[in-house]
Amino acid sequence: MSKCYFTEDHEWVQLDGNTVIIGISAHAAGELGEIVYVDLPEPGQELSKGDEFASVESVKTVSGIYSPVDGEVIERNDSVVDSPELINESPQENGWLVKAKIDSTEFIEDLMDEPDYLAFLETI
Repeated sequence: MSKCYFTEDHEWVQLDGNTVIIGISAHAAGELGEIVYVDLPEPGQELSKGDEFASVESVKTVSGIYSPVDGEVIERNDSVVDSPELINESPQENGWLVKAKIDSTEFIEDLMDEPDYLAFLETI
């Protein structure tokens, strides 16, 4: 897997050229508990950094998912719509949410790599 970057809101981003894959971290999936419903945007939807673009519903709560990038959704993971538990079982492999086309990688400056994210988790 390519290097992952994380937000303080527990989204992860995997960069592959001018495309990113976005999901929620294992920590977030664990905190949410059993995920029972996922609402994802359609391809073609614009993403604005910091804006809510999706939501996940668990037995405990409904949580908004915020975009760590500006871009355009090019693919959504319909597997998690049909089987939301994939996010709990495999948040960074099979449980990804969307793929998006981006124009810039400057967003990485605002994110944490995995060691920094793990250290961040110890402070919350």
